[in-house]
Amino acid sequence: MNYDGLLLMLPKEVKIFAGAFVIILSIGFYTGLLFVSQTSTTSPDGIVENYNGNEDDEEAMIMKFKKSEREMLTIVHTHILSMSFIFFLLGILVWLTKIPKKYKLFLTVEPFISVVLTFGGIYLLWTGVIWMKYVVMFSGFLMTATYSISAILVLYQLCFKRIERQ
Repeated sequence: MNYDGLLLMLPKEVKIFAGAFVIILSIGFYTGLLFVSQTSTTSPDGIVENYNGNEDDEEAMIMKFKKSEREMLTIVHTHILSMSFIFFLLGILVWLTKIPKKYKLFLTVEPFISVVLTFGGIYLLWTGVIWMKYVVMFSGFLMTATYSISAILVLYQLCFKRIERQ
């Protein structure tokens, strides 16, 4: 089955449907990032503080307490499940674009690795493996970058006029 460039051959109505999905998905994704920036988890120490608390810091402006095991399991569980669906659905659209397979493979597999590293890293950080804060930051950045590239790529190719298969 040849699916390379199939996105370019879809009828206008299907392209509009797929485009609306990617736009709404992106609003949800970037709203989540906005929430992360509001919780001061955009720095290595902010990540540690968000999950392990800051009760020992007498100069802290806002007191944060270490998350419970139940809270951590809920965070990890819900994020791994929801992010895997997000990247699976977006990945299907990426595989229908007209770019080299090696780029498609990277854009569709890397986010799953980053999801495990980011949320597994958050859990390990919570258990006391503090150096995981750097893994969490790097994998979170990479996950966001691959999402952004994938969404832009799909939206860009959805804007092309319909091409008939030769």
